[in-house]
Amino acid sequence: MTDDGVGVRVVQSLSEGYVFPSEVTILDGGTLGLDLLTHLEGVERLLIIDAMETGGPPGTIVRMTGEEIPMVFETKLSPHQMGLKDLLAVSVLRGITPPEMVLLGIQPGNIELGVDLTPPVEAQLDTLVDMALRELENWGVIAKPVQ
Repeated sequence: MTDDGVGVRVVQSLSEGYVFPSEVTILDGGTLGLDLLTHLEGVERLLIIDAMETGGPPGTIVRMTGEEIPMVFETKLSPHQMGLKDLLAVSVLRGITPPEMVLLGIQPGNIELGVDLTPPVEAQLDTLVDMALRELENWGVIAKPVQ
C-alpha cells in the first residue's frame, strides 16, 4: 500500500546492508498483528518503524517512546495498525511488553494500492535507516556494514 510499506523498506535496507549481533532480530512484522506476540517474549527493547499520522506534511518523521506509542495508533492509518495497537495492548495484559520501546514514524503521502513510495517518503528512507542505526547504537548495538 505505497507509503505504508516504508517499514518494510527500512527492514530490507538494514537486513541487506548490515550485519547485527546475534541477539538482534530484524523483523518485518507486516500485517501479522497478534501473531507477533511470541516475538515479544523476553524482548528488552523494541524499535518500531512505520507509516503513521504525524500531523505534518508527507515525509515528516517523528520519534516517540514508551507510553506515547500505543496512543499513536488510536488514529488508524491503515489496516495493519489496528493489529499493532492490539498487539501492544495484549502484550501489556500478558506482562510481556518490552520495557523500552521506540517508534520512528513517518507521515505518508499515499496509502493506496501500489508498491512504490511517494517521493517525499522515498527521500526520507536513508534518514530513517540512519535513525534506526542510531537508536540501536544508543542501546549498545553496533551494526557492521556489509562489505
